[in-house]
Amino acid sequence: MGKILSQKDISKLKTVKNIVLVGGCFDILHKGHIYFLHEVKKKGNVVVLLESDESVRKMKGKNRPINNQKDRSLILSCLEMVDYVINLNGVLKHSDYDRIIKAINPTFIGTVEGDRKIEHKERQMEKFGPKLLTVKRVNNISTTKLLEIVRTKYES
Repeated sequence: MGKILSQKDISKLKTVKNIVLVGGCFDILHKGHIYFLHEVKKKGNVVVLLESDESVRKMKGKNRPINNQKDRSLILSCLEMVDYVINLNGVLKHSDYDRIIKAINPTFIGTVEGDRKIEHKERQMEKFGPKLLTVKRVNNISTTKLLEIVRTKYES
């Protein structure tokens, strides 16, 4: 089994123990992503739920993602701290995420301090039983902030 999985391949994870489930866009990989993945890896096998291009556009705006989902999943799959990447195509509703989380049955759901969508992860924790694993945010860095810095630097 390769590291990049489709939603149809989720059943292959049934034999994987101690799963730390994380999710996100991972558009332009930065030190915050690396630190987060490194920290959650200490607790188990890291499975990344990677948002679709459509979902990233809805969350981040029409000019995002910078890297398409195929490229983002390839980059993540090359990291030693990532065990599997599941491409989320057509997943836009809470019930879709719930179905996937129930199928994966993770031990932990990973998040960062100040996560704006924490209430959904807490609801999933209560509904499906994984523990919440919270990692300190690194210097409040994000892809959006990096893009602002680049635009400012090159527009002046």
